[in-house]
Amino acid sequence: MRRRPHSQRREPVNEDDTSGERERSGSDKSSGKGRPRRPAEPGGGLLMGRPFGVPVYVAPSWFVVAALITWVFGGQLDRVLPELGGARYLVSLFFAVAFYASVLVHELAHTVAALRFKLPVRRIQLQFFGGVSEIEKETETPGREFWLAFVGPLLSLALAGVFYLGMYAVEPGTVPGVLLAGLMVSNLIVAAFNLLPGLPLDGGRMLRAVVWKITGRPMAGTVAAAWVGRALAVAVLIGLPLLTHTGALGNSTEDIGGMETVTDALLAAILAAIIWTGAGNSLRMARLREHLPELAARALTRRAVPVEADTPLSEALRRANEAGARALVVVDGQGDPTALVREAAIVGVPEHRRPWVAVGGLAQDLTEGMKVPAELAGEALLDTLRAAPATEYLVVEESGEIYGVLSAADVERAFVAAMARPGS
Repeated sequence: MRRRPHSQRREPVNEDDTSGERERSGSDKSSGKGRPRRPAEPGGGLLMGRPFGVPVYVAPSWFVVAALITWVFGGQLDRVLPELGGARYLVSLFFAVAFYASVLVHELAHTVAALRFKLPVRRIQLQFFGGVSEIEKETETPGREFWLAFVGPLLSLALAGVFYLGMYAVEPGTVPGVLLAGLMVSNLIVAAFNLLPGLPLDGGRMLRAVVWKITGRPMAGTVAAAWVGRALAVAVLIGLPLLTHTGALGNSTEDIGGMETVTDALLAAILAAIIWTGAGNSLRMARLREHLPELAARALTRRAVPVEADTPLSEALRRANEAGARALVVVDGQGDPTALVREAAIVGVPEHRRPWVAVGGLAQDLTEGMKVPAELAGEALLDTLRAAPATEYLVVEESGEIYGVLSAADVERAFVAAMARPGS
């Protein structure tokens, strides 16, 4: 599972990208010109379908892993069913596809739970080490967080049980029997690995929920689960090659050669890097969410003065300086706002020409999306700005009275400061 970060990867790692964290809401920064970036369309591979309205993509890296699984499982089949000959690789390819179908079921469990909790899911992606469910917002309670994380491993355990029962319906030592046994074991591994109590694994999100419940602070849960996740990364990096080398995983030490040792070390390094990076990303996104409420429209808004469209720019700037304002709002004869004078346009007019340039020629007409309530803050503010990209926004009170002008560049600077500020 992974939110953004949320969203969380699999075989054996599973991530729910709520992260992104997304953990994704609140994480899009403005462009270099201060214009809030419109959310990109979900992508990242081959679109396979839209179950429950959520797009499912297969990343190019999946094909690399599918080929690797086909090769490794094919070698095992050669020892168990030597009569298959070259056909064993077709059977192995079927196993790889069936395994990732199991991973998809795991991710769909997270997705269905998220949708039930009214949490938007951007996409599901099958990739190098499993799957990612990109849930865009955090759960509101630790109980929901716990169940949202737990349903994935629970479905993997249920699938393992189904494959185990299916083994009774076929002859042992046959192709169906070997496939069912392999799928049972692989789903058990997925469930067990994801239940380890460290971020970004599902077990880490469950630990986060427990600590959150005890302390009442989501950030405390994230810190605890992230550091456990980092400890798990170190344990995987050191422990996995050691277990293989000592034969603790069922391999004879005499059968382990130099290539196998290098492969085990590489696999351990990749898994450790994924877990360590995911734990760090979870900490960063949690720190951002902790400071997001500080991004308040009222606090970031520049004071503005109303001017009519035919007012010379020099006169408008004189009035703004006298009032201590930093923005200009074009109003009609009744005093209703109709446009905003763009800061970049003002800078582009040489000072000697400003008495002859009317502010109306430098203004951008107001659209409904450019009117921002003064009480907006945090993720709600960022969502509103992303929905209607502009360089400036008119901030209004509930009564419709002009409060001021909000610059996208100011929001971006505050956002970067929030990202850099240490968590409490």
